[in-house]
Amino acid sequence: MTATGLPSDLLEQFRRKYLWWGPVDGQPFSEERVIAQTMNLGTYDDILLLEDAVGQARLVAIMRSAEPGWINDRSWEFWRGRLTFATGLAVPDSAPRRGFHAAV
Repeated sequence: MTATGLPSDLLEQFRRKYLWWGPVDGQPFSEERVIAQTMNLGTYDDILLLEDAVGQARLVAIMRSAEPGWINDRSWEFWRGRLTFATGLAVPDSAPRRGFHAAV
């Protein structure tokens, strides 16, 4: 069992299925990153497994702390509607964005 409540074997299954590239820094992907990527690309069956294993409140927390690029706009809107309705917890209207600020 992981810190998020996700069984280790399920976390590893999701990691292999949805994060097919290696991490940039050589460190393993965080549980939050694996869960966010599963939220972003997961099949409906995987979504149901994820919700059951982690819980909807934890998924809201992952959305709130997601880094830019983790969850695309379409998936964000799906999860925002689903989790806001189910939990009553606030989720930001849009996914975090990368910002580029040129030094002048």
